[in-house]
Amino acid sequence: MNQITLKNFRCFREEQTARLAPLTLLVGENSTGKTSFLAMIRALWDVAFAQHDPDFKEAPYDLGSFDDIAYYRAGKGGRATTFDAGFSINPASIRRKNRRAVNGHTYHFDVTFKKKGTVPAPVKMRLARNDVWSEIQVGAKALKAEFGTARGAWGIPTMLSGPAVIDAHVIFIISFAVFNKAFGDQEGEAKPIILQGSDLPTDEDLEQLRKLAEGFRHRDWDYYGERPYASAPVRSKPHRTYDPARTTRDPGGDHIPMFLASMYLQDKEQWATFKAALENFGQESGLFDEITVKPLGEREGGPFQVHIKKYGSKGRLKGPQRNLIDVGYGVSQALPIITELLRPDASPAFLLQQPEVHLHPSAQAALGSLFCRIAPQRQLIVETHSDHLLDRVRMDIRDGTTPLKPEDVSILFFDRGDLDVTIHSLRIDEEGNILNAPPNYRKFFLEETRRSLGF
Repeated sequence: MNQITLKNFRCFREEQTARLAPLTLLVGENSTGKTSFLAMIRALWDVAFAQHDPDFKEAPYDLGSFDDIAYYRAGKGGRATTFDAGFSINPASIRRKNRRAVNGHTYHFDVTFKKKGTVPAPVKMRLARNDVWSEIQVGAKALKAEFGTARGAWGIPTMLSGPAVIDAHVIFIISFAVFNKAFGDQEGEAKPIILQGSDLPTDEDLEQLRKLAEGFRHRDWDYYGERPYASAPVRSKPHRTYDPARTTRDPGGDHIPMFLASMYLQDKEQWATFKAALENFGQESGLFDEITVKPLGEREGGPFQVHIKKYGSKGRLKGPQRNLIDVGYGVSQALPIITELLRPDASPAFLLQQPEVHLHPSAQAALGSLFCRIAPQRQLIVETHSDHLLDRVRMDIRDGTTPLKPEDVSILFFDRGDLDVTIHSLRIDEEGNILNAPPNYRKFFLEETRRSLGF
């Protein structure tokens, strides 16, 4: 995703537009909407690509019911009756390496949510590319479809009778099943209503609309088939011994030990490569030098432990293997994030909450370097309170130690006003300097520095 828009969502009243990049860092005070922002990115993916209504209470986010999510201002302001969100995406800009090239058109997908029972549900969806667009709206008893090109705009008065049940796939069904050469020619078929212009859609118009939907759902680009991985702000606690379990991903990282054990037991060659990648980061961050899976017993499906080892200075002395539970929370909190980022089948996009939790500043900085190395292949959207992580990203860009360029980084500063929050999209230059920062950015740190110097 290249851009996100929000309106009347949580603490964002006015329409907000935020630039996303291969590496996007969300910074700002507590309770300024950063987690809500991540939750909306996943919700938009669910509507556009998974083709179902999003669950705003699914872990690791719990935004509550519609009344908790729609913007609310006490007194005469009241609560918004709808809220809006959308995104822009260019398939060519987010494809992975060694994947077939796809078209470079930018698509815009927008959704309006309304209260349905107690939860939000999409009631209007619009898909656009340049001047070609398709839109559906759901009412109490009917579904209305409108579409347009540079030549004009047309509508279909009633697509559905009775209680309307709708999900996002309808916007694509319209393009494939309705926009075709035979539309309106068959007896009993409803003819489109002309909303703009003077003519009915031509074959060329219908072809453009077909390409709109077909291109957006193209299976050769990653976003269509793989949901972003969303991590919890605090990961699972380590255990002294693990029993075999499913390796299904979960936000807290409960699946990580079993994933490591499965790779160790089933593919020694792949495990050796993956183990080396983990240990490379462990050594760079100072968290560990070796990581090992230790089966307890002869059979493959038995219990196991995860051990790590630290070396002495300059690697001359190798300490004993220690159980993961015996080395503090830093390793166990970082391990799920590192594993998910480095695993061969990693998700194309990550929504990370406070990955630096429990880490020493030097390890936080190393995490920033890891993000710079990963971001050219996968999109990382990271909520962080770590200046060490942010500063390392800036320095790595300045020093050219990774393929990441200044334009590949976006810093979103969530700036609290009286009752609302404004998102500032900041950039960095080739020297690692932050550009276009508002007066409130880093105000606390500047005041603390002045105080420490006695000014």
